[in-house]
Parts: sequence; C-alpha cells; structure tokens
Amino acid sequence: MEPVLWIVLGVVLAVAEIFTTTLFLIMFAVGALAAAGAAALGAPIALQALVFALVSALTVVAVRPTIKKHLESATDDHGTPIGVAAIEGADALVLDRVDADGGQIKIDGELWTARAYDGTQVFEPGERVRVIEVRGVTAMVWRDEPTSSGLPE
Repeated sequence: MEPVLWIVLGVVLAVAEIFTTTLFLIMFAVGALAAAGAAALGAPIALQALVFALVSALTVVAVRPTIKKHLESATDDHGTPIGVAAIEGADALVLDRVDADGGQIKIDGELWTARAYDGTQVFEPGERVRVIEVRGVTAMVWRDEPTSSGLPE
C-alpha cells in the first residue's frame, strides 16, 4: 500500500508543477517516485522517507539549476541569438502587401505572416522592413523612414 501512496504523492506534485512551472515541485515528485521504488522493494517507512528527502534534495540542488539555465538561455554557446530572439530586429523582404490586417514577408529564407507595427503604414512587395517583435506566429514590422538629408537621425 505504501508504494501506491508515494506514487499518488508523486503524481499530485507533478500535476501541481504544471500549474506553477517553477521546476521545484517536480523535484519532489521525483523524490516521491524514488521512495515508491524503495517501498516496493520492502524498505521500512523511515528508509522510504530518507530516500524521498535525499533524492528530492539532490535534484533541487544538482539538477534544477542546470535545467533552469538551459530553459532560460536565449543564446547558444557562441552568443548567437536563436528562436524569436534571432528574428526580432532582423531585416525582412515584403512578399505580399503588409498592412495592419496582415501580409507576408521573408526572413532569412523563411516565410512569415506579418502585420504593420504602426497601423498606418503599408508595405508593398519588394520593400525592406525591420521586425520589431513577434506576437505568436506573426512578425510585427516597421519601415525606418529616412530623414530629409537621407541619413538616419
């Protein structure tokens, strides 16, 4: 009966982690599942509790920082942006007319749905634009207007 209780505790902690996304409760879920294994092997309750405590502490101290580091990192080992971070600020080519309602652009060979960041701007095919941000799967784009001297301010 004890292994079932540990398994239930582990599942409850894992489900709770889904709602918190702190990567803290999942470490205790791992400890509970390890204690369930000890219980299944016939270990006394004191040893089960010790296994739970040790495995939980080890995963919090050793595994959690490594996982958080990898999840929070927006760059690869060379400092090159990846994912959305690489797209924001990139130059793009307008393929289909882009306005406040939508359009299509090409960023580094990939086709993206786009909308004008400023609802008053309209971009025609062949124009170059800059990606200001990404909202979902839509790139919000902007045209940098040159000053009267032709040089940026």
